[in-house]
Order: sequence, then C-alpha cells, then structure tokens
Amino acid sequence: MPEQESNPLPGVSMNEQKFNRGLKSRHLQLIALGGIIGSGYFLGTGYVIDSAGPAACLAYLLGGLIVFCVMLCMGELAVAIPISSSFVTYANDFISPAWACGMGWSYWLTWVFYVPAEMIAAGIIMNHFFPAVGTIWWAIGFGLIITIINLSYVGTFGELEFWLAIIKIFAIIMFVILAILVFSGLLGKEGFMGTSILLGEGGFTPKGSWAVLLTMVIILVNFQGSEIIGLAAGESKEPEKTIPAAVKNVTWRIIALYVIPVFLLVTIFPWGKAGLEESVFAAALNLYGFKWAGGLFSFVVLTAAISCSNSGLYGCTRAVYALAREGMAPGWLGKLNRNGVPQNATFLSIAGCWICVMAYTLDSSQTIFTILLALSGFSGAIAWISICWSQLNFRRKLRREGFDAGQLKFRTPLFPYLTHFAIWIQVACLGVIAFNEDLRISLYIGLPLLILPMIWYKLWGYKLKPAEVNRVKYEDLFRVYGKDTI
Repeated sequence: MPEQESNPLPGVSMNEQKFNRGLKSRHLQLIALGGIIGSGYFLGTGYVIDSAGPAACLAYLLGGLIVFCVMLCMGELAVAIPISSSFVTYANDFISPAWACGMGWSYWLTWVFYVPAEMIAAGIIMNHFFPAVGTIWWAIGFGLIITIINLSYVGTFGELEFWLAIIKIFAIIMFVILAILVFSGLLGKEGFMGTSILLGEGGFTPKGSWAVLLTMVIILVNFQGSEIIGLAAGESKEPEKTIPAAVKNVTWRIIALYVIPVFLLVTIFPWGKAGLEESVFAAALNLYGFKWAGGLFSFVVLTAAISCSNSGLYGCTRAVYALAREGMAPGWLGKLNRNGVPQNATFLSIAGCWICVMAYTLDSSQTIFTILLALSGFSGAIAWISICWSQLNFRRKLRREGFDAGQLKFRTPLFPYLTHFAIWIQVACLGVIAFNEDLRISLYIGLPLLILPMIWYKLWGYKLKPAEVNRVKYEDLFRVYGKDTI
C-alpha cells in the first residue's frame, strides 16, 4: 500500500494527509528537470539563437539566475507549509483570492496550450518513422498514455519521469562532449575554432544587446516546469529534507544543462543557420558529419515531448485541484480517487489538451507555435512572480505575528533583495514583449486570461463553495508549531 503521512499537527486536521507521499528526492529533482527540458528546448533554442545571435547564451544565463531566485522562494514556502498545489494556495492566503484565481486559471491554461504542442511534436516524430499512422492519432495515443500515468499512484508518475529525464540529460551530455571535441579540433577537419564562429557573423551581439531581452519570454517558457517542485510538495516524503536538496541540485543542473550546451552551440554553429525547422543541436552535429545525430535527437525530442507532457499535465491538474479547494472552481474538481490523485481535475485537463490537439491539426505553422510558446512563457512568468510575491508577504506576515524568520528550516538568502530582484526582472522581461512584433500578441491573449478570472471571482466566484476538505490555516501552523520549529 502507498505510504500515508502521519498527521504532524496535533489537534489540526490536515487535508494533505489524503495525498499519497510517494515522491522521493530523486523523483522531485528529475520531475523539475523533466518539466523544463521539453521539445521547446531542443526546438525553441533555434528561435532564440536566430533572434539574438551568440548572445543567446547570455539570455539563458539570465534565465538560469531567475530560476535560481524563484526556486529559493518556492523552497522556503514549500518547506514551511508543504501542501500539494501549493503556490495557488499561497497566493490565495498571502496575496489575494482574486489574484490566486486569475493566476491559477492562467497557469492551467498555460499547460493546456503547451502540453498539446508537446504531444503534436511527438506525433510528428513518430509519423516520420511510421507514416501510415497519422500525426493526430499518435498525439491522441500519447495523450491516453499520459492520462493513465497521471491517474495512477504518484510514485509511478515519479519513476517514469525519472527515467525519461535521464535520457534527455544523457543526450545533452553527449552533445557537450562532441561539441568540445569539435571546437578543440580533435574531431573534424576544421581545427581549433577559437572565436571564428562565435564572433564571425556580426560579432557577439549581431542584432544588438536589446535582442537578448526581447527573447527572454521564450527563455522563460523553456525554463518553465521547475515550479512543479512546489506543486509536488504535498506528495513528497520528508519535504523538509527533499525539497531543499531538490531546489539546490536542480538549480545548478539547470544552469549546467542549458547555459553550457548553448554556449558551446554558438561556438561551433553559425547563428544564421538556426531556426525552428529542426533541432538546432542535431543541425550543428550534422554540419560536422555526424549524420546519425538527426535520428538520435529525433528520439530525444520524442522523449522530451512525452516527459514534458507528463510533467505539465501533473502540474495543471494540481493547479485545478487547488482552485477547487479554494472555491475558485467547482468542488467536484477537488475530489481525490483511491490512489490519492485528483481524478476529475486530470480528466478536465486532458480534455482541454485534446481540444487543443485537434486545433493544432488545423494550423501547425511556426508562427502559431511561437505565439503559443510566448503565451506559455507569459503565464509561467506570472506564476513565478506570484511565488516570489507570496514569499515576500509570508515573511511580512511572520514579522507582524512576532515570529523569528531565522528559525525557518529553509530560508531564501539575501532577503528581501533577491526576492525583489526576481519579481522585477520578470516584470521587465514581460514588459519588453510589447517591443517584439513576433511575440506581442501573447500580451493581448495572456493579459485577458489573467484578468478575466479575477473579474469573475470578484463578481460571482467568491460565492462558490470550496471543495469539502479539511485545510490547515497558517494561523494553526503558527499556533501549534510555535516560532522555534516552523
């Protein structure tokens, strides 16, 4: 039988006791990596390099710094108050219910739009290998598999995500090794390259330094998924130990798996040849005679698409569950099945994904794909801003209640400077979208998706009865634990 958590709060009934805590530390770390290393990384990086030139590696470095800050804020909250679907609940209690409603539904729609893109990517790859079966049928088949996995015991989800993420990591490591050998002249006939390609076509910033910021929304969607650690907090064993370890390890691995490969990529591959037509990593290796790389990276992109779809569906179902628990969605979406999984929320999410899969078959142009990536980046950044904002207000609440933040089991360093940096740098990244003609439309779509649920909640949503769950109030946490052990 799945392990059940004992109630850590004497006299306080915990809703999270109903969740099966089947996720181990290795699961948490690889779930976060699996969520961010999707087909968008292998395919979308081509757009970033084409738009910013070799300076794309700086955009990824800035993105890694943002992830680092957000993960620290998420870690502090998740260790202090480990609840599944956490950052929606944190926003409800530490910012406002209306904001939590808008952010929660916006976050849900982000994955409903993005998961089908991953399914379609997987379908396209399989259609190349088995052309007799249409792309749409492959996509629906993968959707069914992912649905079954997400309705199963959470440990099954974690184990599958662990191994899928391992495949992607090994592929990136392989690229790094081959790129170093090519760059140093140990492979191929070009000899030591130095800065000939890095600075050869218009310099390091051929389209200006401003282009780095203009691509940041795509960078943010590539990094999106790391926040799933927070969503999984209520289903992890010993969250006070596993979450800090996951936050620290995942952050540095993200930087290593993104920044280093992209830097090596722009040193061996002319940026003008990058695009969305194929994996830019495969294109770089093909350029130097590694023709087998195309097939291998097609398999890796397939793995990435399935893995990211798996993580994305997990994330959006937990978000809907939290919305139902807070009275921001119908109560039946807050029901758990016998495996401790929000079954109704999963069915709703996968239904939305299937509708989008059908829509993709009507127009699968690169323009639509890019817009949807940007829309996912916008909504994902809103969720990240909300995490940092919640952590800021959490600390303020501690101070008002007379608790010593120094007694927290996990603290965000350099508070409040790091938290403010994370918030305002993301606000700036979203602001510059208005100056990018290719991505500007994501603001026109993303802002209404955030604001309309807030208006609905203000007018009617507050009357909706929350799902019938026994929830721990933070005042009870403070009262039972006391300032020395929270």
